[in-house]
Amino acid sequence: MTRTDLKSAIADRPVVLDGGLATLLERHGHDLASDLWSARLLRDDPAAVERAHREFFEAGAEVATTASYQVSFEGFGAAGVDRDEVELLLRRSVALAAAARDAVSPDGWVAASVGPYGAVLADGSEYRGDYDLDVAGLRAFHRPRLDVLASTVGEGADVLAFETIPCLAEVEAVLAELDGTGVPAWLSLTAADGRTRQGEHLSEAFAMAADVAEVIAVGINCTTPLDARDAVPTAGAAFGTAVVYPNSGQAWNADAREWEGESAFHADDVSAWVLAGARLVGGCCRVGPEDITALRATLRA
Repeated sequence: MTRTDLKSAIADRPVVLDGGLATLLERHGHDLASDLWSARLLRDDPAAVERAHREFFEAGAEVATTASYQVSFEGFGAAGVDRDEVELLLRRSVALAAAARDAVSPDGWVAASVGPYGAVLADGSEYRGDYDLDVAGLRAFHRPRLDVLASTVGEGADVLAFETIPCLAEVEAVLAELDGTGVPAWLSLTAADGRTRQGEHLSEAFAMAADVAEVIAVGINCTTPLDARDAVPTAGAAFGTAVVYPNSGQAWNADAREWEGESAFHADDVSAWVLAGARLVGGCCRVGPEDITALRATLRA
């Protein structure tokens, strides 16, 4: 089967995303405690990243989300990495995911992850949205990395994934940078109780995306499964096509840098997501290959 355009594919059927790449790498024994998180392995052990992507594809995922979430010029610059090497690492993140796809699932897709400003701060602010930058500042932060990742679409990547966005200011910033590029992307927020992490209505964020032709889906990620269930209908109603990939429902302790509580991710939830308009479905942190296998089986049933 020849790989087709992802936007066309999701018009015909729901597509299965992968799960939590970083937490799978932790399960494999890698220490991700630094501020660079899983992005460190793009430099220190790229083969481990490719193996993790392969594991998700083998489990039934149809889309690999790259390890570029935490990669930024500012974050790696603070670790002594120059701009040329950061650009190389961004491109490597796509190449590793594409290599895994081509080896296991040639008709699959690669989503180049564009993480939030809060990721570079490494203080959990992507779950609060209390940024120290305005829209102009956020646009300036995102632009250099976005330029690199956008250039990989059609050259390894198939779509951009704006992920874990916590507030309307950052939604406005990334949409402004995306608008007019011609590069397909999905927009995914992190939310609680039907609102952004800063307390704004999710419907406002999704309505903003409706005016940007490049956006193929809107929705939520790294949100509890319960919050996902409540948010997907809002995304479906506002945009028509939703993306949903919640975490396990466990809480992230930014001070201890660890997850707490029990998993609440259940593959059976996918049926409700699809009925509410979800066309891209998967998992985020603490959602492993076995969860994706179960999710795909439920979806195909």
